[in-house]
Amino acid sequence: MNGQTAGTASAAVFDPRLAMRARHPGLDLLRALAIVLVVLYHAGLFGFVLPFRMERFGWIGVDLFFVLSGYLIAGQLLSPLAAGKRLDIAQFYARRALRILPAFLAIVAIYVFLPQLREYPRMPPVWKFLTFTQNLGLRGGTAFSHAWSLCIEGQFYLLLPFVVMALARFRRGHLAIPCGIVLGGVILRALLAQRISSSPHPSFGEWQQLIYYPTYARLDPLTIGVSLAAIERFRPDWWSTLMKSARWIWAPGIAAIVVALILAEDGLNVPSSTFDFPLIAFGVATMLVTAVSPELPFSRIPLPGAAFLATIAYSIYLSHKLVIHALQNACSALSVPLISWRCYLCMLAAILLAGSVLFFAIERPFLLLRQRYVRRQRAAGLHRANAARS
Repeated sequence: MNGQTAGTASAAVFDPRLAMRARHPGLDLLRALAIVLVVLYHAGLFGFVLPFRMERFGWIGVDLFFVLSGYLIAGQLLSPLAAGKRLDIAQFYARRALRILPAFLAIVAIYVFLPQLREYPRMPPVWKFLTFTQNLGLRGGTAFSHAWSLCIEGQFYLLLPFVVMALARFRRGHLAIPCGIVLGGVILRALLAQRISSSPHPSFGEWQQLIYYPTYARLDPLTIGVSLAAIERFRPDWWSTLMKSARWIWAPGIAAIVVALILAEDGLNVPSSTFDFPLIAFGVATMLVTAVSPELPFSRIPLPGAAFLATIAYSIYLSHKLVIHALQNACSALSVPLISWRCYLCMLAAILLAGSVLFFAIERPFLLLRQRYVRRQRAAGLHRANAARS
């Protein structure tokens, strides 16, 4: 067994997903960055602030997760089509369910049956979480509100196979549909923002409800992520050009993010509501290109700790607000300022510990089950193929 094979095998013991694919340092780095940004942002909402309130920009971590999901999940569906094979939608849904549902349902159960642990007393009806519709009609200030992004991803997983099959049949829509989705989002958000701003009493809650949380307003990063996956598999010349552009494309990407963050300082205005999300989506998409391009070291050289954070990022995302709230109460009871470095480090360590426990106790066992399921499905497929040839 050579060193690379041994490294892959040892990594697969920790993360079962790596038994069937290699770890990608660049994607690990982006996923780790995304979860750090989200945690810092939410910590700031509960009083764990950074100097100059830098944590307030962490909301873009969710858009980074969306671009990654669009790229990776669409890649799973498009790879068989690129190889001339049929989609196995049942297997796709089974894999997604075993990946997403166990840890998610465990956290939903904690919120439902242990209300004293909630970060806010009020919580949307549990059926909204179970049907992945909690993000619709949502306003901030409710328990487990950060599940809104998981609901969008759940809806995305449900519909994406049918969109892919439709595009495989009607190839002329490959370019028009993604552009139409992004342009439609821009127009719709502009109209909604104009309606909110023209109200005698513009409400941040209404802006959240109509623009920030709904699926129809947050499709830009998912669409761009899917488009990158499609380009990689069906337009290799375009993908090669993107990879070669990685040395400079990060500059306009960072510029787009900076412009969006400046606009977002007043989230209720029409320009911010209209253009922030596509600007952020473009910016983080360029980050993805730089992360996977062989022209840059991110795709080859792992950053210490990034792989571990990337592996448990989903468990951290699910559990971190419970931990932040618990540490907030503990620091208040002990009269320790939330901005003290001891309190802040304890909060981060507790989030890391809780995410690790959730991953090893719930998420990893079901990933092992998914691995066995996929192997059985592949073996059955090979058996059917051999039987058909004989």
